Amino acid sequence: MRLLADTAVLAVAILHIAFMALEMILWSKPVGQKILRLKPDYASVTRTLAANQGLYNGFIAAGLIWSLLTDQFGYNLQVFFLACVIVAGVFGGITTSRLIIWAQALPGIIALILVFLAQSTY
Repeated sequence: MRLLADTAVLAVAILHIAFMALEMILWSKPVGQKILRLKPDYASVTRTLAANQGLYNGFIAAGLIWSLLTDQFGYNLQVFFLACVIVAGVFGGITTSRLIIWAQALPGIIALILVFLAQSTY
């Protein structure tokens, strides 16, 4: 169960690295605009905001990876960062696009449930 939980945590971290790349690097590029369905003029105006948002996604990914590399606080870090992912995903889904709930919040919820289940087996 621990391996499954760790794999889910890693998958959420990888998703957030991808979100970071989309927001920090690809936002104003044609491929990023296509993926995110952005108009070029909007992407240009919001580029700095998106980069800031991407940086936060990078912090989330770093925290989740850190949680996998430490024995001392790993469980607490996983619960904290996955809770952040879920809250941000629900907020984004309500305020921006329902797709964010499926792409961000749902993987976070699944990973958090697996982390709780893995912890209860010890």
